[in-house]
Amino acid sequence: MRTLALPASLEAALRSGHPWVYRNHLPEAGLRTGDVVRVEAGNAAAYGVYDGAGSIALRLFGERPTRELIAERVAAALALRAGLPAAGNDAYRLINGEGDFLPGIVCDRYGRFAVMKAYAAGVERFLTDVAREVGARLRLKGVALRGGLADDEEDAEAGDERGASGPGRGAHGLTALWGELPPPELTVTENGLRFVADPWRGQKTGLFLDQRDNRQLVRRLAAGRRVLNLFAYNGGFSVYALAGGAEAVVSVDVSRPALEAAERNVALNPASGEHSALAADIFEALPRWAQQEQRYDMVVLDPPSLANNATQRRRAQRAYLRLNRDALRLVEPGGLLVTASCTAQVAPEQFREVVAEASRAAGVRVQIVADQGHALDHPVPLSFPEGRYLKFLVLRVL
Repeated sequence: MRTLALPASLEAALRSGHPWVYRNHLPEAGLRTGDVVRVEAGNAAAYGVYDGAGSIALRLFGERPTRELIAERVAAALALRAGLPAAGNDAYRLINGEGDFLPGIVCDRYGRFAVMKAYAAGVERFLTDVAREVGARLRLKGVALRGGLADDEEDAEAGDERGASGPGRGAHGLTALWGELPPPELTVTENGLRFVADPWRGQKTGLFLDQRDNRQLVRRLAAGRRVLNLFAYNGGFSVYALAGGAEAVVSVDVSRPALEAAERNVALNPASGEHSALAADIFEALPRWAQQEQRYDMVVLDPPSLANNATQRRRAQRAYLRLNRDALRLVEPGGLLVTASCTAQVAPEQFREVVAEASRAAGVRVQIVADQGHALDHPVPLSFPEGRYLKFLVLRVL
């Protein structure tokens, strides 16, 4: 095993357990993807796995990543989620990559199946061991790998699904790692509500599980309100708003297949409020709706990631400014704007600043009612602020 010297300036990060080493900090060493190396910086040391592509060269495990260490960390991750099924959930994050000290590996549960993704080619050597531990401990029917590699740098969880395919896998195919493959569709339960998950073709591993707790908050706040759900995707926030007693919900997305999925999910859950779906380019439609003086008691704004790398940060901030300004103009006085960002390159404080600027541009004053992030099954190490990619604000318009 090779031992490599890192710049002494990285000693504090290495000692605190930061899970990444960027390529510009790694000496040229002729490593191959998947090589396990020991790195030292000052008096600190850690073991990591090399990845030959992307700006993150090493994913660090701290200790040497043996089969026994992998099993211990999987067991610890599953123990953290042990109470979720009793709360009416059979769809949730089992392993959150860096957040569970298994960098580059995520695993989500959908009923009796689990779906994994690898966010670095170097960690593929551990996937079968992780799948075996998850499947056997939870007595699942199967654990599958969603292909291909999601080559981004947001953290173990990506804001989009881009990246090259791994060997023998299509961009949206599944490979059985343990047991059998899941069917094309699975009906799962989240906080007692039912959703159709598509582990083969849906975003991420099938659903956006990181917003579960935020959807529950919308449920608590929705009673009697007229709700506009923008970038609705499969209608997650719409289902929760209706379950919370919303008077009416309009789901808007540019994708007609997404809206069809939203209507299916709404139909799975009894509700007294009305639901309608509208296909529209939200960037184009919002100013027009504001000019028409359309108004809602709650507007949910949950766009996809707006930047793939740091060079696109300013562009993303401008887009968030425009979206939030126009969305605020649709909110009745006393109503709520629920706004989210999954763009890792926009830090939480930057997102709050953009939303504050948007409120000034819209000519309204707002109060922060809630400031949240990922669901509780998406832990993040204190030493890894990059992992806190999801920002979620509830604002009351005065």
